[in-house]
Order: sequence, then C-alpha cells, then structure tokens
Amino acid sequence: MRRLLACALAACGLAAALPVAALAAADTPTPGAAGIGDRLFPTLGNGGYDVQHYDLDLRYATSAPSQAIDGTVTIAAVATQSLSRFDLDFAGDSVGGVSVNGAPATFTRDGDELVITPRRPLRKGLPFLVQVSHYTAHPAVPNPDELLSTAFFITPDGSATAGQPDGTHVFLPSNDHPRDKASYTIRFDVPAGTNAYANGVLLTKYTFRGRTHYIYLQRQPMATELVQLAVGRYQAIPRGVHDGIIVRDAIAPSLSGLLADKLPTELGHLDWMQQQVGDYPFDAYGSLVVDATLGFALETQTLSLYDKPWFDGTYGGQGVWEPTMVHELSHMWFGDSVAPYSWDDLWLNEGHATWYEWTFAAANGELEEDIGIADFEELMEVLYSLGDQYRADHGPVGRPISGNPDDLFSVQPYFGGALVLYALRQQIGTDAFVRLERAWVSRNRNGVASTQDFIKLASQISGQNLTTFLNDWVYGTTTPPMPGHPDWEVSPVDSAAAKQQTLAAPQLTAPLMRGKR
Repeated sequence: MRRLLACALAACGLAAALPVAALAAADTPTPGAAGIGDRLFPTLGNGGYDVQHYDLDLRYATSAPSQAIDGTVTIAAVATQSLSRFDLDFAGDSVGGVSVNGAPATFTRDGDELVITPRRPLRKGLPFLVQVSHYTAHPAVPNPDELLSTAFFITPDGSATAGQPDGTHVFLPSNDHPRDKASYTIRFDVPAGTNAYANGVLLTKYTFRGRTHYIYLQRQPMATELVQLAVGRYQAIPRGVHDGIIVRDAIAPSLSGLLADKLPTELGHLDWMQQQVGDYPFDAYGSLVVDATLGFALETQTLSLYDKPWFDGTYGGQGVWEPTMVHELSHMWFGDSVAPYSWDDLWLNEGHATWYEWTFAAANGELEEDIGIADFEELMEVLYSLGDQYRADHGPVGRPISGNPDDLFSVQPYFGGALVLYALRQQIGTDAFVRLERAWVSRNRNGVASTQDFIKLASQISGQNLTTFLNDWVYGTTTPPMPGHPDWEVSPVDSAAAKQQTLAAPQLTAPLMRGKR
C-alpha cells in the first residue's frame, strides 16, 4: 500500500512529505457528488476526485465460462475537493471490504453507488488510495436486446466484457464515465491452461502450483467503458510487431478457419488509418472474436471486440466485415485516445468512425454492400435529404433524446455525425479538413474533449469562425443548407420522399441492425 501511495504521489507530481500548512488551509470536507454531471446519465461517474490509475487483481477460481470474478481493485486518485465521503460506481454482487490510504473505511451500497466514508477526510489536491477488496461479479448469458447482459458475458469458450456506455461497474468498482480516464494494471489469476487477455501489453505470464498469472499494462489513459477482460480457452494469434505496434488477436478456437483470411487485413487497415490521421496512439492492437451473438462490435481499447455474425455471412460479405473492422480501428483515435467529455459528444466518436469506414469502403469498392449506396457523394445527398427525418425521430446529432440504447446509438451520432463532417469539409475545404483531423487527434491524445473543443479547433485551423455553423449542424432541430450543394433538398418529415429513400436502402435507418459501436 505504501509503494502504491508513493507511486500515486509521483504520478501526480507531488512530494511525499506534505506541509502541515497545506492541510490546515484546505476547505471544509463535504460529500462528493453521486454523478459526474452528464445530462444523459445523471448518476454515472462521481464527483470530488480524479482517478490516476487502476490496479486490478482478478481471480477466476475455475475455467467454467460462468465463473465469477473474485477481485480486488486499488485506485490511485487525487481529491478535487476536500471529501468527507465519496462514491464509486458498482453494480456487482458483493463487496468484501474497503480501505482508504491503508485504513479500513466504512461503506454502504445505494443502488449502483458504493458510498465510502474514510476514517479521516481527504484533502483537496492530495492523492489518496482506495482499495475495494474481494468484490464479486458474475457474467451473464448475452441477450442482444438487453445491453447490460453483455457488460460481462458468457461465451462457449469463457467470458469477456463490453461495458459501453454504462456497464463496466457491473464487474469493476470504478468512476464509470469516460471523462475520468486512467492508466491500468490488470492481473489475472486463473487455472493453469486457461488464457487471459486484457487491454494493453502483456508484461509477464507464469504458472505456479496449478495457477497461471498474467499481468497487463495499459499505460495510456483509458475510459472505463473500454476495459476488456477476456478469460477462457480463447486462442492467441500473435502477428508480431507492425510499424512499432504489437499486433495480437484472440479468437474462439472454433472460428480459426473462418477468420484465417480475414483478421490479417487489420495490418493493412493500420497502415491506411495512419495515412489518414497520423501515428497510432497505443502500444498494441488486435481483435477479439467470440463465438456468440452480441448484436454489436465494440472498440475496447487496443483489442476490438466482434461477435461471430460479422464474419460468418450473417451480416454480409467482405464489404461488411472489412469496413466494420476499419470502423472499430478508427475508434482507437476517435473515442479511445480522444474520449468524449459527455455522452452528448458521442457523435465525435461515431461520426468519425463512420466517416473513415465509408471513406475506406468507397476506396475499395465496398460501399454498396456496406451501406446500400455505391457512390460516396450520392450517399451524402441521400443522408442530407433524410436530415430532418432523423432529427425529428432521434433528436439533433449532439443531443440524443435519452441515454436509452435505442436513443443513444441511433442513426444520428453515426450517419448524422458523418454528414456533419462532410458539411464541414465542404465549408473549409479538403486541405483544412485533413489538417483539422490530424490536429484533433494529436493535440487531444490521451485526453478528453467536447464538441465545443472541436468547434474551437476547427475555427482555428480553418481561419473561419465556425461557431454558428457547427452549432447549427450539431444541435439544430432542422438541417442547415449544405455548402457547395444549393440544389440538395431536405425531404419533409414523414413525406413519401423520405419513406422512399429508406425503402431503397434500409441500412440508412438502422446502423445497429448490424451494430457498430
């Protein structure tokens, strides 16, 4: 505990010896807020502190896919206010104990809140350690119609995780909001012969007395929603080091033949994405493919998650699975390295991922199979014609109706977000747009950014004041004029023209019909 506290002090740039005067000058301790302040998820995340690092110690007693976690998590954080008590998000089964700075702390559970009262108040600006010991959480059989059932889920080969947007605290006590990113050390203790995979780089693996131990380090900050814990008989496929990036996949053994000619394409995808937006932001990349039906793919950091239907022809052929792989890879820049400040900013993740998915598909003759329209410009015109229909049905691009999955992951952050980017490129020109995209991911690398941050940078790069232009496109209830296309028309809401367009290309109404997240 003392070593961890020393590391926390060093990470925060603070000396181990703290002056008494600093403590005396601190403000009166008060409870931290139960909720970080997100419009769509009022109680998600917590106020009063900033997590720096999570150290997970996870024991799986057996190799059964339904095996629960017996976990201990040690969290290094800095108090952003003086705290008499604070919350973690946790919806798992049980908690064995809690300590703060090595001293036992009292705790209660209130819904999804783990309310912790330390023995002594925590002072603003100082680091602290909280340890939740011997907590338990069990995986569920995945049901595509119940999103939380896939937060920690069972497959024929083991278990894995998919916490987006608000499910990570099902299996990990945490500050479960992308605004509070942190680095991670993830340790597994599993029966010998069982494999374990997580975000980042495998530091060590050893077997002792019938148990195998793995230690992973995700050194770049990561949002909780992107944590991946995959344990079971998944097959490891190392692909070496590609342009300085460790590439490794983990798959259901039954899918090895199916995936043999598909997953290696990720090497070319890495090259393509780096050509578009610059250096890859992490140490490793790869794919985790499970023999299950989840109803989505997900950009868990450095190890994108896919279910079997993406590759077995259920959703289509190469014109579907390959652009989807590019979609998830592009999230490593847009959504993972640069995380959204709030869930209203989801369009910055999904609009960009959709943009690069379609750009890649168009360049490789895959756009028609992927989305139903072969020409990129024609696709943008059709989406533009449906703009008011989308806004009436789902709200503005940057204002989802609610945090319900059907509202949050509607067409708007995906298709509407891509259309915003197209309008922006039309307004500022291709050269400025490319500079903006590269500047966005480089200047905000490992950070958190909002729509207003994007508007500010776009204005700076282009030399234009884009505040009104982009606010209208992102938050307006009607679709603005498209620069450079005065002849493009928006179909009236519920008109015959709007219905005809959706009948001609049904993918335009349901990106989650083949769920890309």
